Formats: sequence, structure tokens, C-alpha cells
Amino acid sequence: MPIIKSAVKRMHQTEKRRVKNEKIKHAVKNSSKAFAAKPSFVSLRKAQSELDKAVKKGLIKKNTAARRKAAIYKAGKAAGVKLEKVAKATKPVAAKKQAEVKKAVAKKPAAKKTAKK
Repeated sequence: MPIIKSAVKRMHQTEKRRVKNEKIKHAVKNSSKAFAAKPSFVSLRKAQSELDKAVKKGLIKKNTAARRKAAIYKAGKAAGVKLEKVAKATKPVAAKKQAEVKKAVAKKPAAKKTAKK
């Protein structure tokens, strides 16, 4: 057990990080296992998402995640999972028009400068 104040703080920080990292790693493993048990489009997306989150947090390297995702896709293809395209959420037309109006109002014409002679 550390005596120095900074070492005690570091120990607490390390423990918090370890617990958080463990949760993320377990989520990756569980989602991958869930996909292996019952391959579906939804479970494939969940597994991919968890791998991407782990990369974003720095728990696994980008190429490791790419390799694991490739294996998941390969297993999905062999199982006959159809990859659907997910439509991106778009703003309604009315909201776009309101945004354009706000931009037009926000832009004020610049005052003309007169040149001194």
C-alpha cells in the first residue's frame, strides 16, 4: 500500500481505468459470442460497434479490430446473413429551410469603407 499521496491517487486512478476497460472488453467478447451463437444483421452491427468503441478508447489496435471484423463478416456471409444498408437519418425539409433562413439573417452586409484621398 503506497504512503505517498500522489501514489495513492495513481493507484485509485489505475483501478478505475482497469474496471472501465474490463467492461468494454467484456462487451466486445459478449457481442462477438452472441453473433457466433446466432448470426444476424443486428448482432453483426452490435459486434462491429463494440469493436469500434474499443479502438476509440485505445483498448485494441485498429488493425486488430479490422481483422476481427473481417472474421465476423466472413462468418456472417457463410451463415447467410444479408448485409442491409442502413439509411442515414436526414433532417426534414422544413428544418433545412429554417436553417437556411437563420443563416441568411445571421449574415449582415459589411459596411463599405471609403478610401481616404
